[in-house]
Amino acid sequence: MLAGLSADADTVIRQPALSRDHTERMVSSMGATVEEDGLDLYVKPGYLQAVDIAVPGDISSAAFWIVAGLCHPDSRVVVQGVGLNPSRTGIIDALQAMGAGDNLQLLNERTEGGEPVADLLVTPADLRGTEIGGDMIPRILDEIPILAVAACFASGETVIRDAAELRVKESDRIATTVEELSRLGADIEAREDGMVIRGTGGLTGAVCHSHGDHRLAMAMAVCGLVADGEIEVHGASDASVSYPSFWEDIQTLAPKHVRE
Repeated sequence: MLAGLSADADTVIRQPALSRDHTERMVSSMGATVEEDGLDLYVKPGYLQAVDIAVPGDISSAAFWIVAGLCHPDSRVVVQGVGLNPSRTGIIDALQAMGAGDNLQLLNERTEGGEPVADLLVTPADLRGTEIGGDMIPRILDEIPILAVAACFASGETVIRDAAELRVKESDRIATTVEELSRLGADIEAREDGMVIRGTGGLTGAVCHSHGDHRLAMAMAVCGLVADGEIEVHGASDASVSYPSFWEDIQTLAPKHVRE
């Protein structure tokens, strides 16, 4: 796309499937012309203009605080400046399907660098089980470990399917998520392309492991905020792969619940 700006005619990019559009939004905010026709992108020759941009917060990282706020019985969490690109908001759609409702509010909605951004206000919610699969999965793949935590606190059964790609992430996230949540008393079972969680309304304390996976380390930390008992996370430093200040932020959020 960037090379196409210097070409002597239109450049056409043919996508096999819909992809995330962060680059299209960014270059368009800087004066480039990128037109969409179905799955085809037409890049017009041109120049980029310098602009000041506030980089939105990563919704995959915000997901841990969102779930903590929904599941903790005495919470009020504001997550500021979260990017809400439609290709990335599967976690919000899934939690709304689970009954988050007005307990997950978008405040101060705005556009920055061509990206939709908002602050999120989260308070406790009575979640219920749901089924997640199909077109939703690409929009929520990285958030499934923390979504499984939310499902433990929901009433009824949550089914996650069509997510076999989780088998080849930093860990086999289907196997490791099921293994670690089982240690904490979850009623959860693995399937080849996902998992089934039967909500019990809570988790218990235990020693658990990150398996070298940053998202699993952070999901287990959130369990420590909401479980009935102390949780010790082995491999906690793995969180720094995507969120270097995670443990500082969790101390700010709940200093009485976390110790290093």
